[in-house]
Amino acid sequence: MNKNTAILIGATGLTGGILLSLLLADDSFKKVKVFGRSSTGITHPKLEEHLGDMFQMQHFSEVFTGDVVFCCIGTTKAKTPNKETYKKIDYGIPVAAAKLAKQNGISVFEVISALGANATSTTFYNKVKGEMERDVLAVGIDKTFIFQPSLIGGNRSEKRFGEKIAQVVMGVFSFLVPKKYKIIAPEVIAKAMLQVAHHGYHKAIIENDEMKQITTV
Repeated sequence: MNKNTAILIGATGLTGGILLSLLLADDSFKKVKVFGRSSTGITHPKLEEHLGDMFQMQHFSEVFTGDVVFCCIGTTKAKTPNKETYKKIDYGIPVAAAKLAKQNGISVFEVISALGANATSTTFYNKVKGEMERDVLAVGIDKTFIFQPSLIGGNRSEKRFGEKIAQVVMGVFSFLVPKKYKIIAPEVIAKAMLQVAHHGYHKAIIENDEMKQITTV
């Protein structure tokens, strides 16, 4: 089924960059609109970039049109130590994007969250993700899918010392880690998001191990 136009938020990130490449190579999408603060640096006939303040999503309202939204935005405690700014990114941008999608009649909305997201958690970062999930679902888009990866593997441009140590430890003791919590490659997340956009899924929350199953079907 042709989706025609895809909207991608977070295309300069690790998973978002991989997803962008997949979308540009997918003949089902005739146009890929990227929204972000900085350019991807990519030139492609299908690619349309819209740059601006992502904390003011309403300014994009006239051009925020398409068939499916992929939201891969996210930051870390190390990169964004200020909790208010962190919440504006990990909660504010996805929720604002969902509201714009609903306003403009987009029926498919996909967003990356995290395993352990819980709106009632006493851990700030899990709570923010949980609140984001809750409020994105409350927007009421027909087909909303929330992807909950565990620790994401891969090489990032910025240094994340804590994550690197965690990757090494989880890799060494992988045989002791339940499937649900194993490291997941960003390529798997991106492919799962694309697969679900084309074929749907039987529930809204898609956990770490389910993404791996989706991409092996």
